[in-house]
Amino acid sequence: MKHDDLSEREVVASRGSSPPPSGWQGAIARFFKFDEFNTNFRTEVLAGVTTFMTMAYILAVNPGILSNAIFLSQPQDLFGELVIATALSSAIATLVMGLTANYPFALAPGMGLNAFFAFSVVLALKIDWRVALSAVLIEGLIFIALTLSNIRSQIIKAIPECLKQATAAGIGLFIAYIGLAGDPKTGGAGIIVAHPATKTALGNFAQPTTLVAIAGILITAAFVARRIKGALLWGILATALLGWILRIAPAPSGIVALPQWPGDLFGQAVVGLSQIGRTNIWDLVAVTFVFLFIDLFDTIGTLAGVGTQAGYIDENGELPRASEALMADAVGTTVGAILGTSTVTTYIESAAGVSEGGRTGFTAVVTAILFTLSIFFIPLLSAVPAFATAPALLIVGVLMAGNVRMIRWDDPAESIPSFLTILLMPLTYSIAEGLAIGFITYPLIKSFQGKAHEISLAVWILAGIFVLRFVLMAVRSGS
Repeated sequence: MKHDDLSEREVVASRGSSPPPSGWQGAIARFFKFDEFNTNFRTEVLAGVTTFMTMAYILAVNPGILSNAIFLSQPQDLFGELVIATALSSAIATLVMGLTANYPFALAPGMGLNAFFAFSVVLALKIDWRVALSAVLIEGLIFIALTLSNIRSQIIKAIPECLKQATAAGIGLFIAYIGLAGDPKTGGAGIIVAHPATKTALGNFAQPTTLVAIAGILITAAFVARRIKGALLWGILATALLGWILRIAPAPSGIVALPQWPGDLFGQAVVGLSQIGRTNIWDLVAVTFVFLFIDLFDTIGTLAGVGTQAGYIDENGELPRASEALMADAVGTTVGAILGTSTVTTYIESAAGVSEGGRTGFTAVVTAILFTLSIFFIPLLSAVPAFATAPALLIVGVLMAGNVRMIRWDDPAESIPSFLTILLMPLTYSIAEGLAIGFITYPLIKSFQGKAHEISLAVWILAGIFVLRFVLMAVRSGS
């Protein structure tokens, strides 16, 4: 048979390559530009599943935290509705991210922000939870305006290159710390625990959850070392299965359950707007500002860090399609408030999917689909113990820490701010705080070198904002 007589598919096969996808898979590949990002359907699906598995804990943790403040007659009575609100807000925001920005980033109600909402805003300041949801709604609307005005994109552009690399490495340490320091009493790994004398220490290896978590780390590390596709996902599943078999974690009590529409939550943020007059207006303004600040710089830090890890940051230090990514975050927060949950933000666990090869928005679409389906599988997903995700978070931390190679450690103006950024993210348990210290020290040390002229006006403005915030925090805590 002559070469001319071969079909295109046969010619491709004869070269030892896979033919391009056709049909609906081909349409997906073209829409998300698989060829441009050197990825394929299977890799994107696997990455999406991995991201979801590392984030699935939020379906139980977020309702558990918010239930202390959001309830009708007693705490936890709206737990079921909060689960649905969490899943749907995560799905909608993540879907918008995938379809409009074409990034493999997933979103969900932010940890830390949910605790601030419940314990500081509602319980400590005695602000009605409906009004607190209104503050989140206002925050989301402000973010939409800031995104449309391109201010948030300019902030990402203003981050010095060394701080982008440091943010990626700092996030890596942060999520590894989250995985290792989970409370064993609630199913966490307990490898790192609190200690009254040394602040933190190695955990108790007599704890069954700690031993299984260590076994899971070794299993996952073996999968990674053997370059098994989907190593992080298989590591999560293997660790969870080991915990169930050994009866260290309760096995799933069921698989499927009918979801409960959050009727007592839906639209309460709008209702809360009519009750703002009954609230101390300055407390409400302060609360809204804190929501704005933490979400803004957590999201920017995550996009810059994970974007750097995935190779999205271009030669000008910019994140392409940053406005679309930030709009997804703003829309997620706004929709989340209407559904009845606290601020929705971009998750650092997205790095797990990136580490599995996810490079396009289809990874996010897969994660969004799984969040939607999860409302029918809450009994199964809630049974995956926290210690099962510790191995994946640790390995992602290892991979992201490699970004320190791009920092010029022989230049104090880069090394000192970068080190402080990396160090303080896990120690303060906040991406925003670590980035704040980096932003303040970078222009100062540059100035000490006599290079103040190299610092852009945007960097000085942001440094000033961070300094002002710390001053106001000090004044408030001292009064």
